[in-house]
Amino acid sequence: MGVLVEVDPAWLGQQVREPSARGIATSLIDLIRQGTLRPGARLPTVRNLARALGVSPSTIAEAWSELRKHRMIGTEGRRGTVVLGPPGVPHPARYERIGDFGSRLAIDLAIAAPDRTLLPPLDAALATATSAEGFNGYVRETITPRLRAAVGPTWPFPAQSWLALGGGYEGVQLLCQTTALPGDRVAIEEPTAARLLDILEMIGVEVVPVACDEDGPIPAALAESLRSSPVAFVYQPRGHSPCGYAVPESRSAELARLLEPTNTLVVEDDGIGDLSTEPLSSIGTRLPGRTVLVRSYSKSHGPDLRLAIIGGAAEAVERVRVLRSYGTGWTSRILQDTLAHLLTDPATQSIVEQARTAYARRRASLATLLSARGVHTGGRDSLVLWVPVHDESEALVTLAAHGISAAPGSRYRIRPGRPHLRLAIAALTEEPTELGELADVIALAAKRPGADRH
Repeated sequence: MGVLVEVDPAWLGQQVREPSARGIATSLIDLIRQGTLRPGARLPTVRNLARALGVSPSTIAEAWSELRKHRMIGTEGRRGTVVLGPPGVPHPARYERIGDFGSRLAIDLAIAAPDRTLLPPLDAALATATSAEGFNGYVRETITPRLRAAVGPTWPFPAQSWLALGGGYEGVQLLCQTTALPGDRVAIEEPTAARLLDILEMIGVEVVPVACDEDGPIPAALAESLRSSPVAFVYQPRGHSPCGYAVPESRSAELARLLEPTNTLVVEDDGIGDLSTEPLSSIGTRLPGRTVLVRSYSKSHGPDLRLAIIGGAAEAVERVRVLRSYGTGWTSRILQDTLAHLLTDPATQSIVEQARTAYARRRASLATLLSARGVHTGGRDSLVLWVPVHDESEALVTLAAHGISAAPGSRYRIRPGRPHLRLAIAALTEEPTELGELADVIALAAKRPGADRH
């Protein structure tokens, strides 16, 4: 380790052009970008720099907060506050694959992608879409009339406004981004989708965890989280990743009762949509003016459609529409009307139903085999299994040694908890002998070393 460079507060004070929080932050950003303040340099304490500039410590703290948000400075224990480097694009660390066990893994249970053999063909739907009225026009349509007509009857509550987007997580991200400011609080399930944690970390909000049981968010836990006045509550009403929860109607009613007297926006993430085996019990049936449902069609109808629909509270949907107008503006009408054709085509509906049945069978088969080997998974509705293990790292190494990849459960948690692995089931073999052998390896990885030895 190199010699630690301590920045003199008097010198730094002379570099600041405007002694406001924004002025201090801007001056340091320039110094870091120019390389005058190099990574590893230790900055003065808040009090010492405040004294040098003749401002309050809270002004320095606010400037430091802005620099931390852009990951240009950080606190490193006894080293104090140090320069990390120029601003960069934050990486979704949980979403990007963690743990590289090589390229020879034969069975990928880490990515919950659909089985391509169970997806509907797109040829006829695409051909129909290219002949639609308004094709290649430059009108910014939030949702095409055909798609609006196709999804409307499937929505669990009367949506005040609609918008077609480029995937479910784009919908969740934009709703969170247009609702929460850095430092705001957002209540979410614990555990939850890894990408949601990345999104909220990028926005800079304070995450308020809500504990769950087999029926989803626990009412007492939600009540406790609402005491901190979160601006949004984001949860999965069914097909929960990673745990496989589905919220029944009675639980949904309890959650709505707790949310009713608040101003909290409810964001419902219906990630597997038509592949779910459970009905969707939406808080929107009771709070339609404060709920937005995000439904993805990637896993059911094709990832390359890159389509999701958000429908619900008009003000929240409008904020997303306005933000999108700075970029893409609207979602391809070709893709929208392709999905509209698929949603109303009887042959496609039959294919999706077959896929839903196949995924449920694969999930249940592996869960049953693991239970027979002493590994109990729980959950009832998703494209993954949440598998308890003795030690995540040891379990991942054991699976990798047998050519199998999986996702560590810690990636989906806000707080430390019992170790788990998340296993994707969509592409599982249905051959009994092979599936039994896979269950043997997973059970071996899950248990404490030597647990079955006498």
